[in-house]
This record gives sequence, C-alpha cells and structure tokens, in this order.
Amino acid sequence: MDEYSQRLFDALSGSLEPWLRRSFDRVVSDQNMVPRVDVHRRDAVIGDAARTALDRLRHLFETDVLEQRHNPLQIIRSATDPITAVLRDLGAQRVERDEFQQRSFPDDDFGLCPATWVDIDESLAEVGLEWGAWKAATVITRRRDRM
Repeated sequence: MDEYSQRLFDALSGSLEPWLRRSFDRVVSDQNMVPRVDVHRRDAVIGDAARTALDRLRHLFETDVLEQRHNPLQIIRSATDPITAVLRDLGAQRVERDEFQQRSFPDDDFGLCPATWVDIDESLAEVGLEWGAWKAATVITRRRDRM
C-alpha cells in the first residue's frame, strides 16, 4: 500500500466505527427511540459494518490505481446499509433530506451517507484530499507515460 493510502486507511481505521455509532445514535436519539435499542445488536451490526468496510478499503488501496473501480467514500457509504436496515427494523421514520441527498443517495432514509470526508470526521479532510490528489496525479502521469 502506498503512503497516501496507508495514511487514509489508518485515519479511517480510527474514525469509521465511532462515526457509524454516532450516526446511529443520532437518529434514535432524535426520534426518541433510545429505550427500544438492543445495544448488543447495535454494537454487533456497527462492528461488522466497520470491519467489512475496512476490509474493502484495504483491498481498494492495495489495488493499482488504474484498476480501482470504486472510491473510498463509496465504500464508506455502503457501510451505512446495515445501520439503515436496523433503524428501519426499529421503526425509525425517514428524515427530511435535500434534493442533492435524495438524488445522490436515494436509499439513505436517515441521512447517514457522508458527502465529504468532514461528514465523517474533520481529521479526515486533509488526508482524504491528499489521497485524492495523489491518485489523480498518479493516474495522469501513468496515462501520459503510456502515450
């Protein structure tokens, strides 16, 4: 794994599970559903979602940049799917989302999907931007060198 991917992976390793937990807890708190939450189930689903996302991120970052078919935020957004399922099972009501969110994340009933790195954790802004710039520069350089 290159140094930029490693830095982003390390930062995500420390922030992904706490962010998923905060996201879940925000919805149940806002909807006064805290007493209905099975904490063990919540923790198991969040732990599994975070581990699965981190495994997928590791695979992505170990894949050559010209072969990558996803980006890290897409993988992180998919980690909200099992959390959304648990919230639906609890009877949580959809939250109001703006037009961009509805169009970009149609199945995100509870506004969990991050649009940017800062939506997960402010500490990811710089490392996420660095990774994106590194990837873009690498792709451009490699394609130019092929010509």
